[in-house]
Amino acid sequence: MQRRVVVTGLGTVTSLGIGPEAFWQAILAGQSGVKLIDSIDTSDLPTKIGAEIDKFEPSEFMGRKEARRMDRFSQFAVAASRLALEDAALVITDQMSERVGVLIGSGIGGIATLEEQHNVLLEKGPERVSPFFVPMMIPNMASGQVSIIFNCKGPNLTTVTACASSNHSIGDAFKLIQRGDADVMITGGTEAALTRLAMAGFCAAKTMSTRNDDPAGASRPFDQGRDGFVLGEGAGILVLESLEHAKKRKAKIYSEIIGYGLTADAYHITAPAPSGEGAARAMRAALDDAGLQPSDVQYINAHGTATELNDAYETIAIKSVFGEGAYELLVSSTKSMTGHLLGAAGGVEAVVCQKVLTEQIVPPTINYQTHDPDCDLDYVPNQARPAKVDVVLNNSFGFGGHNAVLVFKRYEA
Repeated sequence: MQRRVVVTGLGTVTSLGIGPEAFWQAILAGQSGVKLIDSIDTSDLPTKIGAEIDKFEPSEFMGRKEARRMDRFSQFAVAASRLALEDAALVITDQMSERVGVLIGSGIGGIATLEEQHNVLLEKGPERVSPFFVPMMIPNMASGQVSIIFNCKGPNLTTVTACASSNHSIGDAFKLIQRGDADVMITGGTEAALTRLAMAGFCAAKTMSTRNDDPAGASRPFDQGRDGFVLGEGAGILVLESLEHAKKRKAKIYSEIIGYGLTADAYHITAPAPSGEGAARAMRAALDDAGLQPSDVQYINAHGTATELNDAYETIAIKSVFGEGAYELLVSSTKSMTGHLLGAAGGVEAVVCQKVLTEQIVPPTINYQTHDPDCDLDYVPNQARPAKVDVVLNNSFGFGGHNAVLVFKRYEA
């Protein structure tokens, strides 16, 4: 018999605040974390805005020596993991450490370190490149650093599936516990890609908003005036436990994770498959894994990037899965406030899903002003809304055609 898996801890580092409660209050208030970027020179970039974190102090979460040897994406992961473990009131002892694993995804990893050390190579020569360059840059180092700092000796790996990285990580962590390979998993995603090279790449691909004169209004998923996503940074981490483990230590339980669906578009390197057919198959697979019918779902935290094709195709995909019931669903994109955190997006949005289930209120899609006939669902425009929610879906879709959908439900003993 498969083991039941529950969520017992939440940790977030975002432009809307450090820690899940500050983050959640900002989300409910419909605040935007987007502003003009001031950490890099954007003078020659078409996009000059992002959801940048300007109040993060690594030494509050780790030693200064440790922090200096980490890229920012690993620092975010360690900070969010510490917050999640504190929220779960879980101390990892030597006796349990071999049953505690880490699975944290990242789409890009340490690109800031890559850029910095490449400049060192060009300007000063190879002998001046840092010996910490590779271990700071590689995407699996977020999971590695979390395991070292918190003494987690169980399964340890990383998922790199672009913007679906977090959902694949959480889903795979769920399965590791479900089949008995671990009792606890620290999981989610982290990203710190507000760099000149990353920004230049996304600008060249013409995927980002250029609404530089209105940063807070720039990310507008499902609105007819959307003009691309806004890049964000941060981390979203969950503590997952087997139900037996959580009950034994009398942990508070946010929800039960009950379904995970993953598919490939097998279509294009950046564009979603026509009509969102890959996304639809992922949602159906997640519901099948959960043993639920579409009518059991009340809320979807959408991928909702504010790009023209993604929002239209995700809408079609939802309608193909839920039929006429799609119009009864509440669907919101919190990327309208957080920006798009790439590989960390699903982790942050999974935290949102936990709060929806426990607080019974659905966050808005802000900046929704003009109806798009291709996007005709209830996107909870501009204001949070109280609602009875028992089951939620968390959608994430990535470049390369990676699709991952999670199903969470209210915990019942």
